[in-house]
Amino acid sequence: MIPLTITEQEFQQLAAYIHRNYGIHLKAEKKALLVGRLQQQLHAHQLHNYSEYYEYLLADRSGQAATELINSISTNHTFFMREANHFHFLRDVVLPTLVKQLNDRDLRIWCAGCSTGEEPYTIAMIIDEFFGSHKLGWDTSLLATDISTKALHKAITGSYPAEWVAPLPAVWKTKYFNESSDGSFSLTDKIKKEIIFRKFNLMEPVYPFKRRFHAIFCRNVMIYFDGPTKDAIIRKFYDATEPGGYLFIGHSEALDRNQYGYKYVMPSVYRKE
Repeated sequence: MIPLTITEQEFQQLAAYIHRNYGIHLKAEKKALLVGRLQQQLHAHQLHNYSEYYEYLLADRSGQAATELINSISTNHTFFMREANHFHFLRDVVLPTLVKQLNDRDLRIWCAGCSTGEEPYTIAMIIDEFFGSHKLGWDTSLLATDISTKALHKAITGSYPAEWVAPLPAVWKTKYFNESSDGSFSLTDKIKKEIIFRKFNLMEPVYPFKRRFHAIFCRNVMIYFDGPTKDAIIRKFYDATEPGGYLFIGHSEALDRNQYGYKYVMPSVYRKE
């Protein structure tokens, strides 16, 4: 496949479209990355340049072009037990605290930007292990969202290569996975049923959730946003967080402690007062 070159004007058009619709901020040095990820779409639709591709995006009313675009440009790098101290804090601090407080036994956790599913599945296993035989009567299902349908399909399948599940405790691999003949590992139905996967764009002006969350995980997602976009999303997270609830962000990310209303708890963990 012969790479198609992109002009500065074409790059700026596409970058503006992506920023406007998905919040992703593409700097000038990302031009080669954009070309590398989109050229297959141009060839597939027999388009001769990126101006034609841009017109194709604007003209499409089915949503298919936009879906193909976000599946191509979104970064879905994650792994089980990534930034493990967050999961330890969830197990050792958040869950014990909530168990004492939630009289209705309705635990609400949202994984925003769940990628291929490792994060919500890890949380579901922690919750199952934490509650054990005392889980009866509790609603502990998680909401896991992502903008990429490609990533969500992988997440819903719940099947991973052996090397991907290697960081997990051996007892988890025995208890929560089924090993396939090809050496891959699939989550048990018990864990898969604990997670509701949905496509969701964090750029939505209003988050349509009827009830607030006790914990929101949005880790290593906002590094792709510029300042104003990040500010707007965090404010919507704050509105969607129960008082006393937690926001987990990536270790490379940080919040201005005086700007959003969240109280700093530890690096990359914040609590709504």
